[in-house]
Amino acid sequence: MFLRRVFSQMRQGDGLLTATAFVLILFGLAAIYSVALSQPSSDFLNVKKQLVALGIGALLYVGASMFNYRLFRNYGAVLYALGNFLLFFVLFFGETIRGTTGWFSVWEIHFQPVELMKFVLVVVLASYFSQRARRVFARRELVESMAIVAVPVLLTLFQPDLGSALVFCGIWGVMVLFAGIPKRFLAIIFSAVGAFGWIAWTFLFADYQRDRILTFLHPSLDPLGRGYNVTQAIIAIGSGGLGGRGLGFGSQSQLKFLPESQTDFIFAVIAEELGLVGVLCVLGTFFFLLFRFLRLARRTKDELAAFLVIGCGAAFFLQAFVNIGMNMGLLPVTGIGLPLVSYGGSSLMLFLGMLGVANSIARQTPSSST
Repeated sequence: MFLRRVFSQMRQGDGLLTATAFVLILFGLAAIYSVALSQPSSDFLNVKKQLVALGIGALLYVGASMFNYRLFRNYGAVLYALGNFLLFFVLFFGETIRGTTGWFSVWEIHFQPVELMKFVLVVVLASYFSQRARRVFARRELVESMAIVAVPVLLTLFQPDLGSALVFCGIWGVMVLFAGIPKRFLAIIFSAVGAFGWIAWTFLFADYQRDRILTFLHPSLDPLGRGYNVTQAIIAIGSGGLGGRGLGFGSQSQLKFLPESQTDFIFAVIAEELGLVGVLCVLGTFFFLLFRFLRLARRTKDELAAFLVIGCGAAFFLQAFVNIGMNMGLLPVTGIGLPLVSYGGSSLMLFLGMLGVANSIARQTPSSST
């Protein structure tokens, strides 16, 4: 009886949203499996971990789909406090991986609180803007919303995790624009961004993060060091051709020339092994997902729902844009994965939870399931 009710309510949501996410997950699992083939005596541990995370994420998706999203307004402050506490706590008791102290590790299970904070920030800003921005957007709302995002950004930069900090800022920027910010405030935002950028460069960025940006601007500075990852990713993308080399036959990934091939540079693996056809499928799927988010935001009459959908859509698209951009050498390497595709349990579960919230809104919005 319970399962029948769950299935009935899920059918009322956005089935195309679910199908789109499933396609991206399949691309990710195929690429992770392919990379695992190159490991001697591989037990496919990362594939198994990703499948476990997928199972938990699927439960989160179903639970969030059945949850009344309006209740997020009541718990926004608690979630914000919890999220910032975890970001602060991980600085002292977290595990350091690749120079970033951002993981809690318990029994070989890694949890990255910055991933949770992406959703928390969407909830808090959606609650804030839905109550204030549509009525009046004055200097006070601008400063207060900037203060809301500044706390997790600073804590994240201390890890240091530049990529996630930029995603936080991007989510805020998109939601501010959606809130109808007056044009006269844009100068204030650009000035604040410039000042914060100087402070971050001078006091917050780690040496390797400065090197990444300098290498991006001048690749010839360190072609075999900081510029090596991007160089190998571009070679992998270019060698894929139209149809790709086939899963498990990519020279850059299989021969381990391409570092972080299951996480940061999984897009390059897909491009090399599935070619232009695979790349267009991945890009088309992300754009279709963005279309579903925008369509749902336009259809809903609830301010809170609209801001939640815009915030979740911004988190997806911005992270995908940054990841693909750094794979192609168009953006500096920031160390963030491709949503639903890259290996990483915390990220996969977070984005499935976000999709569940969007599906909950679709389920409670008339004529939004087609």
